[in-house]
Formats: sequence, structure tokens, C-alpha cells
Amino acid sequence: MQVISKNKDARACVATIGTFDGVHRGHRYVLRQVLDSAREKGLDSVVVTFANHPLRVLRPGVHPQMLTLEEEKVELLQAVGVDTVVLLDFTEDLARMNASDFMRTVLKDRLNVKELIVGYDNHIGHDRRGFDDCRHDGESMGIVVKGCDELKAEEAVSSTEIRQALLAGNVDEANRLLGYPFFIRGTVIEGFQNGRKLGYPTANLQVDPNKLIPKNGVYFVNTEYGFGMLNVGTRPTLHNGRQRSIEVHVFDFDDSLYGKPVRMELLCWLRGEKEFDSLLSLRGQLEEDEKQCRQLMAQMESKGV
Repeated sequence: MQVISKNKDARACVATIGTFDGVHRGHRYVLRQVLDSAREKGLDSVVVTFANHPLRVLRPGVHPQMLTLEEEKVELLQAVGVDTVVLLDFTEDLARMNASDFMRTVLKDRLNVKELIVGYDNHIGHDRRGFDDCRHDGESMGIVVKGCDELKAEEAVSSTEIRQALLAGNVDEANRLLGYPFFIRGTVIEGFQNGRKLGYPTANLQVDPNKLIPKNGVYFVNTEYGFGMLNVGTRPTLHNGRQRSIEVHVFDFDDSLYGKPVRMELLCWLRGEKEFDSLLSLRGQLEEDEKQCRQLMAQMESKGV
């Protein structure tokens, strides 16, 4: 168990539990209720979540890639205002623990939870106990178990929906469901230098293999170094085989990024990946891509974004 808290001592708290992959609009609906209840009662707010996706243990080989890696999820939860994030390693032992034991040993004894807010359709523990059972167990432990208010239609979001949208290249829909632009972080590594030869030098990124990467294609992105365009794919025109690459060209930026981390927010899907009959044709398309990106940049500036 890893506890990331702005308070030094374990204090009585209002908590919720879940995977929280993406910390999307539906998650934030629940989190607002946790924060409001904690503030009203003068208690800390705590999110109990997992460092790894439970399906990695429950269904190895078919687990999804993550919308948010461990560090990213913690940052998003803290940005919402949560006092403490508890990261549990989802192990086979934890998977075998029943709900009552989990509530007593983890929530009551270790985290001093006084109130637990859960969705009415949530299940806890190996025995998959639902809301009514957890509420009954909580009474004997001094934990008030409350159901989250019913989700409004616009807040009824699932991480699966967002993954499907990104894998289809539907960035607008994914960002709407998330409530913020989907982002990818990577470290710049040495590439083939082909972009520089075309007049579009790119930073080739190494990304955690557990991070979900969207559909192959070209995207308009924002980075800490400025706006740019991102290419995800196998670079078919350059015949680099089947190896998938993630490369970003930052507009009006000349410094080296080698070895540095880059965070890219995906703002818009431009086009799918395709093979061109010559490098000259590819360069012409990149010029069109840049033109489209700069038009989008001008629109954002005019709106004060």
C-alpha cells in the first residue's frame, strides 16, 4: 500500500474506492460528493485505488491499456482536491479477500474511514458484495456506507467508452467524456532523422507500454514547448517496417529535446496514416497538415484559449 497524502498523520476520513482509470467526468461526479461530504464533516477526503488494473490479475492477457498511468492518475486526483490517494497493488491475495475483511483491515483499521461513498452498482471483494451488504457490514465497524447520487445522463461515462473513442481516432468525443484533453507522456529518444530531411524535425517518443495509444494517424497537439502535430504509426512511406512510432513536431521550436520528457495533449484528429508515392508528396501533405494546425491555433487564440 502506498499512501500519497498532503497530511502527515492518518486522520478520520470520507473515502471512495475504484479503479478511476482516466479520472473522467463520471469519476469526478463521485469525487465531488466525497469532497463535499468530507468538507461538511471536517474530515479528510481519500480515494482508494489500484496501482495496476485489476484485470491484469483477474484476466491476464486481456487487460486494457491504461488511459492514465499510476503517476498520472495520482496527479489528476490531487488536482481535483483529494487529500489522500491510497494506491493498492492488486495481487492475487487481494483478489481473494472478501468484502468484510477488506473493509475491516484496510478501510477501518489502516485508513480510519468513517464514511464510504460508493455507487449503488459497485461491488467489493472476492464475494462481490453489493451496496446493501456493504452498508450492513459497515454498521458493525462504525463505517457509514452511502450510495452516490444517481448519475446525470451527461456524467454517465465509462473508461471503456473513452478507450473505444481513442482507438477509433475520435479525439473530440474522448476529450468530451474525459472533461480534459487526453494526454500522452514520453521520453525523447534517438530516431531516424527522416523528419529533419523533410523540413519537419520530430521528437521520437518512448512511451510506457501500458499507456493506451490512439489510432494511427496525425493529430493536432499541445505540448509544454508549444503546439505541434503528432504522428502515430509505422511510417509506411519510409518503409520502416511494422514498428510503431510516436513522433511529434513542435512548431517554431529549434532546440534539442533528446532525453527530455514531453507531455502532449491531443486536441484534434487530422487524418489517418497513409503511404505516399514519394517523399515530395509526403512533404506536401505535411505542409497541408501544418496549415490546418495553424488555422486551429488561430481559432483558439481568437477564443482566448
